[in-house]
Amino acid sequence: MSRLIAMPTAVNYALAIFFTLTSSVIFPATAWATSSSLGVDNGHLSACPASDNCVVSQDADAKHTIDPIPYHVDRDKAREILLKVLTVVPRTEVIEQTDNYIHALAKSRIFKFVDDVEFYLPPNESVIQMRSASRVGESDLGVNRRRLEQIRLALRDLKV
Repeated sequence: MSRLIAMPTAVNYALAIFFTLTSSVIFPATAWATSSSLGVDNGHLSACPASDNCVVSQDADAKHTIDPIPYHVDRDKAREILLKVLTVVPRTEVIEQTDNYIHALAKSRIFKFVDDVEFYLPPNESVIQMRSASRVGESDLGVNRRRLEQIRLALRDLKV
């Protein structure tokens, strides 16, 4: 009986690696835990972390900054068109929306990494503030910035 309990060290390591690698499949909620820095606080989207996988249009340093999207229609119309644009962005799903805030999830094509994409339409400004951040890793190779710039171009083409 003591032989069954005292497994060789290599087997212990192999089991530890196996359970570590499969835990994200067995417990997917822990693999893609939501970010605690989402939403609007005092009229501002959250700042980006130090990593290179985030951009934001409010209160950002030079590395993380992106311009907000100006609009020339009423706020409700801008929000409506933005929601329509988001329906055609690949692998993107709107999961929360209010009168002035939209939160979407965007997944990468191959590994299905999740990015949080947020839009805030301040009540007395004709701009859409935005933030896009990866939940994991240090770099996104510019994916978050390109995604928001493509959304900007789509809104510009639609005369928002």
